[in-house]
Amino acid sequence: MKKLAMGLVVVAASCARAWSQDTGSVAGTPMQATAQDGYAAARSLELYREGNARMLMNDYGQLARYHDDDVKLGAPAAGEKRVVFFGDSITDIWKLDESFPGKHYINRGIGGQTTPQMLVRFRADVIDLHPAVVVVLAGTNDIAGNTGEETLEQIEGDYATMAELAKVNGIRLMFSSLTPINDYNQRAMWFFLQRSPEKILQLNAWLKKYCADNGLVYLDYFSAMVDGRGMLKAELTQDGLHPNAAGFAMMAPLAEKAIEQAEK
Repeated sequence: MKKLAMGLVVVAASCARAWSQDTGSVAGTPMQATAQDGYAAARSLELYREGNARMLMNDYGQLARYHDDDVKLGAPAAGEKRVVFFGDSITDIWKLDESFPGKHYINRGIGGQTTPQMLVRFRADVIDLHPAVVVVLAGTNDIAGNTGEETLEQIEGDYATMAELAKVNGIRLMFSSLTPINDYNQRAMWFFLQRSPEKILQLNAWLKKYCADNGLVYLDYFSAMVDGRGMLKAELTQDGLHPNAAGFAMMAPLAEKAIEQAEK
């Protein structure tokens, strides 16, 4: 545990410097991570895994979460153009009815999920709902290692499989960028230490290129939400990872514009 904690501190400090350089941001002094911060971040991840061990063994994709809702939803009505928001906790906590009044968009986010878990439920929570468009926001928990260590290539492979499944089923898929993170308070520091900013940049670059190469819409939240230090703007979050009301207010029009583009 101590080695992992110290490793998180060293890696995060290195990645923070790389992030600032890659984004061309104004030079700043990142919050100084301590060994205690590293231990707390590592312990938080360990407790998350322990607390979800039974679920991961019995319902890895958490198919039970939306099973009843999916059944009740039924087939789309004539002329209905369904849009499914498919993702992790950022999607899960998003009050779509407030951000998109009258749209009746379908939320299929599950907090903490990684892309391999999302693949398990892609048929039940996306394909079988017959949406016109699916908005995918994922990857931050893969970087954190919520369900174990993953290479960037493995994460990218999961993205590609979702896109291929959507295509063969006549669903217009769009990939959202991973959102930035910050280390502006104690809780934020733990999330920051678990998530490599450098890997966020690399995955976003891959997603953008994949969308361009395959005629898909790329929904870029990152550029609108990042500050001069390459971090998630302080006013858009309380914990450095999840958007608050102001964050979702910024994201909503970007998503709406991208959905309209995808529908065309």
